[in-house]
Amino acid sequence: MMTYIGSMTLCLLLFLLIMCGSVCHGGKLLVFPGEGSHWVNMDILIKALHSQGHTITVVRMTKSWYIKEESPYYSSITIPVTDATDEEFVKPILKKIIDIERGTSSVLNFIHLQIEMFSARSKFHKYASDLATAVLKDKGLIKTLKESQYDLVLTDPFWGGGLLVAHYLQLPLVYNVRWTISGEGHLIIAPSPMSYIPMILSGHSDKMTFTERVKNMLLYLLFTVRDRLIVWPHYQAVCDEFFQPGVDFKELLQGADLWLMRVDFVFEFPRPTMPNVIYMGGFQCNPAKPLPQDLEEFVHSSGEHGIIIMSLGTFVTEFPHDIADVIAAAFSQLPQKVIWRHKGDRPASLGNNTLVVDWMPQNDLLGHPKTRLFVAHGGTNGVQEAIYHGIPVVGLPLFNDQYDNLLRLKERGGAKLLSMATVDKNNNFLEALQEVLDEPSYRMNMQRLSRLHRDVPMEPLDTALFWIEFVMRHKGAAHLRTNSYKMPWYSYHSVDVVLMLLGAAHLRTESYRMPWYSYHSVDVMVFLLAVVLLIMLTTVAIIRCLCFRMCSRLKIKHE
Repeated sequence: MMTYIGSMTLCLLLFLLIMCGSVCHGGKLLVFPGEGSHWVNMDILIKALHSQGHTITVVRMTKSWYIKEESPYYSSITIPVTDATDEEFVKPILKKIIDIERGTSSVLNFIHLQIEMFSARSKFHKYASDLATAVLKDKGLIKTLKESQYDLVLTDPFWGGGLLVAHYLQLPLVYNVRWTISGEGHLIIAPSPMSYIPMILSGHSDKMTFTERVKNMLLYLLFTVRDRLIVWPHYQAVCDEFFQPGVDFKELLQGADLWLMRVDFVFEFPRPTMPNVIYMGGFQCNPAKPLPQDLEEFVHSSGEHGIIIMSLGTFVTEFPHDIADVIAAAFSQLPQKVIWRHKGDRPASLGNNTLVVDWMPQNDLLGHPKTRLFVAHGGTNGVQEAIYHGIPVVGLPLFNDQYDNLLRLKERGGAKLLSMATVDKNNNFLEALQEVLDEPSYRMNMQRLSRLHRDVPMEPLDTALFWIEFVMRHKGAAHLRTNSYKMPWYSYHSVDVVLMLLGAAHLRTESYRMPWYSYHSVDVMVFLLAVVLLIMLTTVAIIRCLCFRMCSRLKIKHE
């Protein structure tokens, strides 16, 4: 009997030893996070990594907005800077955007805002490249980083500094990504036909008319030119200063080992992808925890009508007074109780059914059985939490990707969209609330999305942790990376092949319904070339006409 027990114990120890050999314990990660909502989701990933026994070092700035210097689950390296993307940088821009959206600014102000936005984007990336420069110039810090023998760099490529340091240290690189410095993450790494992949700010779904596809292509060209003129130069200057000749920043951006994408295809439109893109949409979502007692009592007092919650994310905490009054008045006319995250002056029209708070446990409130509706700005985190808990949305998008995020919910029947220009007119806000509350299809569609989102073999956060540890175990994931980013654009897009064969590919997206010339945007390109040719011919004709007239007059004078 003792021999049998000893044999079983030995087998168990051998099994545990084999299992432990496939798990990565005690790794060391160097993290370059972003600010605002970008830090909120990076923070969740860092906590999970720490719980797995990994050692985390976070690089932050002296003017960091959200990232604390002291933490129980990471150590920090603070880089002294004079300028950064902080609250003082963001809030004036948001105020001007709201004024433009409401139509209270003149055309000249609109043009001025666009110039300011270009300038702000340039400054934003100048600050990020300056951070990388400060790190790379500090020989003592670089020596410490090398001696620390990190296993990988984890960064958000919306800021470009982390990948520059990763290249300098020759470390594997993992992205926590939705957006890069050049827009939506897929655009920089995966095939993205403009015929059915809508650009940010286009306002289109993956089903576009010819006119919409022309607009989509023009936006793509505009953003490409913008980035080459005002974004890439900041980072390329760092490459030229610290790396060997010929290092191209765009190739560094595309060359990450792993892309942990903060979406999934319950939320995102179907599209081509790549082997090293791992989807972890909703990784920050969890089952609801019990609410604080005061909040629970308020929620419970709503009875059968339930509650509405309203939050506009990390950047927007208050509205202009007149809009806040309209929103408060609309809430006061509903039988539901309302919890509203609002830091501005208390609206005069605020009803007894509305509780104004500085902060709310958003995920826990969305998961409460009495929650009926979420009024949101459309940030990725909030939208994913609404999907996870199956709560319909009334959207008030303000800037960047917010409209496009909410559009994806609207296309799936789970959201109603308003704009800053219409929210305070003709009872639009009240009618939108009543429509979503009274029409069962909104809630049914969101609950269907919730079931689809949850029906996965592994939780999104566990998926992210596995792949990060995979890269640590194998010192990278080169076998998953494509070399397509090193190809010339005409080969990458198969323009040469298309022109020769006029072939067509088919994907399980809206593309399979398209004729080949629409799929490859040939009709759009022909149209744009025709416009350019017409302009050129018209210009030549005008010049010839003017020359002819001038010559005729000179001839008459001479005679």
